[in-house]
Amino acid sequence: MPFMLRAAGLPVETVRELRCPDSRRWADDVLDLADTSHATGETVADLLHALIGENDDESCRRTLLKLRREVFNNRLPKDAETVLALVSDLDPAAGRALADWLTARRLLADRQAEGAGLLAAETGRSRLALCRLAGEQRLRGGLPLASPSLDAQVDAYARLTAADPEARPDKKRRKIERSLLSYLYRTACKTSPFSTFTGVALGEFTEDPELPEQSEQSERPERPGLRTELAEEWDGYARINVVALGRLAEAVIADPARRADLPVALASGWGRDADQVRYVRRWVTAGDDDTAVTFDAIKDRLFFLRRSGTLERLLGLFEQRGTLRYGELTSWLVDDQNADAEECEQYLQTLLDLGMVQVPCLRTEVHHEDPLRAFQAALRDIDRPWADALATRLDALASCVDRFVSADPAERRGLLEELRTELRTIQEELRAEQGKVPQTVLYEDAAARGTVSLSARAWAELAAEPLRAVERLLPAFDLTLPQRILFKGFFLARYGRGGHCGDLLKLVHDFHEDFFDQYMSFTAGRTTFDAEGRYVPEENWLGLPELKALDTARLAFVERMRALWDAAGGRDEIALDDDFVADVAGELDSVTPRFAPMSHHLQVADRAGDPLIVLNRSYGGLSFPFSRFTHCFDGLDDRLLEQSTVICPKDAVFAEVTGGPVTTNLNLHGRLTEYEIVGPGETGTLAPEFQLRLDDLFIEHDEQEDRLVLCSARLGREVIPVYLGYLVPLALPELPRALLLLSPTSMAPLNVWGGIPEGEPTAGVTARPRVRHGSIVLSRRSWSAPVSALPIQAPGGSDADWFLGWHRFRRTHHLPGQVFATVSDSGARGATGAKPQYVDFDSPLSLAAFEALIKSDQARVVFREMLPDEDGLHVRSERGHHVAELAVETPPTPLTRKENAS
Repeated sequence: MPFMLRAAGLPVETVRELRCPDSRRWADDVLDLADTSHATGETVADLLHALIGENDDESCRRTLLKLRREVFNNRLPKDAETVLALVSDLDPAAGRALADWLTARRLLADRQAEGAGLLAAETGRSRLALCRLAGEQRLRGGLPLASPSLDAQVDAYARLTAADPEARPDKKRRKIERSLLSYLYRTACKTSPFSTFTGVALGEFTEDPELPEQSEQSERPERPGLRTELAEEWDGYARINVVALGRLAEAVIADPARRADLPVALASGWGRDADQVRYVRRWVTAGDDDTAVTFDAIKDRLFFLRRSGTLERLLGLFEQRGTLRYGELTSWLVDDQNADAEECEQYLQTLLDLGMVQVPCLRTEVHHEDPLRAFQAALRDIDRPWADALATRLDALASCVDRFVSADPAERRGLLEELRTELRTIQEELRAEQGKVPQTVLYEDAAARGTVSLSARAWAELAAEPLRAVERLLPAFDLTLPQRILFKGFFLARYGRGGHCGDLLKLVHDFHEDFFDQYMSFTAGRTTFDAEGRYVPEENWLGLPELKALDTARLAFVERMRALWDAAGGRDEIALDDDFVADVAGELDSVTPRFAPMSHHLQVADRAGDPLIVLNRSYGGLSFPFSRFTHCFDGLDDRLLEQSTVICPKDAVFAEVTGGPVTTNLNLHGRLTEYEIVGPGETGTLAPEFQLRLDDLFIEHDEQEDRLVLCSARLGREVIPVYLGYLVPLALPELPRALLLLSPTSMAPLNVWGGIPEGEPTAGVTARPRVRHGSIVLSRRSWSAPVSALPIQAPGGSDADWFLGWHRFRRTHHLPGQVFATVSDSGARGATGAKPQYVDFDSPLSLAAFEALIKSDQARVVFREMLPDEDGLHVRSERGHHVAELAVETPPTPLTRKENAS
């Protein structure tokens, strides 16, 4: 089985240059000395208390009282020698203790005094390091796409900062500095693929090589384990944003002269129903072109038009001809109605707006791995001079895209600007009212050359068994499972056990109209746990035993976790044993799918004696780790297609559900299933024999297995719907979303602490231990705190005191030196507001950038351990160690339907 490796673009050693190690040692020394001084002072305070009680001299008592307060508050007295002499005269033992305290306190004062200069100098050096790192190719390669405004300002920031690195930057430079630092950390410490920030590599689990014969005296070499080498050479793969192509298509269709030449067709899947024409109408809501990530939202619903003579004759024309050009259709309508062209044009425009008449040729489909050239080919197929000229005009765009991957940062900026300008100009020439160009005009993926490998034996020994056990728990957390149960319940209520439905459009329409929309509206405000932490059962309007079983399993998980938490006793780690898993999984037996291929995003913590696998997220489905990246690896799609036939249950086929035209590049991929389901309003991308039209499909209830089965009448086989896009299935239109209720697609965010009350806070901070099952970590150690409990820098406070405050906080609550922090209720804007941010306590720049994320006094911060930490990274390149994540599949053993039932 292959796997996908996601590796940070820069080695983690890069960010060490931003730390202030001497300042960290200074902080540790000051805190150690303060602890020593405080402990010594307690002894001195007790001795002074006795002296005060025994002394009748009022002046002496006042002196001793003042001294005791100063010792208690760990402050050096101004007249230290005088009071030392006084105490020594009264009690030599107390005098010796006071002398020891004064020595410790002076050491503390001397060390504290070194902090300001030391921190300023090291912060200046770290700023110089940041300026140097701003030129890193993989950082700068992604900046023009991620933040064009920052990319344009980085060089000026670096020049100004290098001139006087210890000077406090003004507000504008601080903002640039924080943004630059954030992207540097993203490139060195995170694993979300984007341009050159994070690359992907195709991996293989391989058998260990044969060990060479050696003499008894020689030391046997270690067998290869889970460590792997990453190629330093990466290749880039750039593609134009499909939203930009959609805006071009809209401009072409909006121009009456060009629209006349466009081939049009009726919405696929339409049909006559009594005195109405039935079809699926699609509404498209354009995304915000001014945001970094945008896609058009699509909604579809069953729609009806009254059958009239004109419409009926138009339908007959399409049935006879298949497709016509829009201008031909207008001319036919003029002749048929003996009406003027403007009136007929208005009638057809209405049908176009309603989606009954469509222009399918200019859509981007999921298998268009080079969408720009596919768009050019579609234009040339129109066979009109203007279309050929426009296709040729787009060669300039294709050239920009092709040159982008090998361009340096300055050239990348120029190419992106050229793309934006050209796209806007073309739309204006197409007579668009306003040229609309998305902020992100280009997407880029980066792939490491060659194949990385991991030991199959080591992986099996470490991960296979505990990961399978964890999978048994995941249905309890699957966000889509309640909807699957409801869909099945609705079907049985409508068609009965063993029932059959051949009209899927009507079934989905009725499901939403009669039940699901009201259900979703009613449950929109439901939270899994109420304010007191009690589990809130699923709404069970149909009285379904499966929903009751799901509630029971969730409650069992919470109760077992609460027992472990109550017995944790301040431990750093708690474990779910086999009995825990068996008890919860046993409650899920009736709702667990019999065929459930799973994908997991995992990180290896390469720790001596106790290696761990950290589970970041899990999904159900087919080929999910790979689909987005098939264009980066030759032959990968063919390999995955072949693999899918191996794991497919007997007497069944996989068929892709696309959700219609692509509105985000994240949904583009190669062909990974043998068949595809072509829904209403969609055009198939495969040869006709591999297209499954909706009117060929039916759903039946298999009484023996007690499950709904989607079947093809033509094939005489079960059809397993598969979704391969990266747009969350919940964002798909109704029909494909309903079909996926019959698929292995699932989303199971594992929240082990849901419903478990936090412990008593320490200085406002509550902590959670690490949670694991065997070698699998289900939840990292975490610390939660309101902003009021954090040592945020006060106006006018010194940098040294601020830095010391953070390390006092870290030591008090036992946080590691590097963590990831999530700020909630921060007032942050955009998609990154709730994402974990890397925080390095040894870097003042990092701490300042973190504090800038806090926008509200009501914010709350959760710190999570960096696991694996820098010493536990298993991926290496020529430059160092890389933070990395494995995306792996755990496909089930292929079973027949009868075997599934048993």
